[in-house]
Amino acid sequence: MGEKLKLYGFNNLTKALSFNIYDVCYAKSAKEQKEYIAYIDEQYNSERLTGILRTLTDMIGASILNISYQDYEPQGSSVTILMAEESMIPVGNTQLAHLDKSHVTVHTYPEYHPDTCIATFRVDIDVATCGKITPLSTLDYLIGSFDSDIITMDYRVRGFTRDVDGNKCFLDHDMTSIQDYINPEIRERYNAVDINIFEANLFHTKMIIKELDLQNYLFHKDVNDFPKETRREIKESLQREMMEIFSGRNVYKR
Repeated sequence: MGEKLKLYGFNNLTKALSFNIYDVCYAKSAKEQKEYIAYIDEQYNSERLTGILRTLTDMIGASILNISYQDYEPQGSSVTILMAEESMIPVGNTQLAHLDKSHVTVHTYPEYHPDTCIATFRVDIDVATCGKITPLSTLDYLIGSFDSDIITMDYRVRGFTRDVDGNKCFLDHDMTSIQDYINPEIRERYNAVDINIFEANLFHTKMIIKELDLQNYLFHKDVNDFPKETRREIKESLQREMMEIFSGRNVYKR
């Protein structure tokens, strides 16, 4: 983080990390697609997601004030954790406290379309902090907690704080790219693109997996069950789906 800033009063900067992943799977029949959705919905239910967010909260040095969670029908889950600096936990009859770390939320969105033979599982995680701690330190953990084929990340620092001389500080740590906060071994597995607006302290990175091992994308199927030509077609359909998600537009005609 470089040399520590000497501030006047409390660090009022707010830092927001939006972390979004997609997991893609090939499931040819409507039955297989529904089974995949049911499987992934159970794998990432609210109980497991709560465990992931608890660990994340520990990593940024916050204390949990409240947890709210919900599993939805027919699919999907949500978890919200309200958190604060340990020294600022409300006690007794206190009704109001300064939330130094704010909150963290996660939502899941399993989906499929019967005409594409592709099912996708999307996870949205938002971490909002206030003060000196940045949620960027959790990126390696979040990427490793999910099967991340496509990842989009947004990081924004808002507001300002002041140094002891009264000068405004709009960013309290060096920042060039979100990629700098991801382990190089993890980063090597992905192609990545940055879109940054430095004057607004707004940073955006999106990544897509480089190598596609077909077996990892087949639900209840073995890659050897398919002839070579079919394997090639399946791989191409997965790559097309992933490229459209990565680019954020419909690239291929159907």
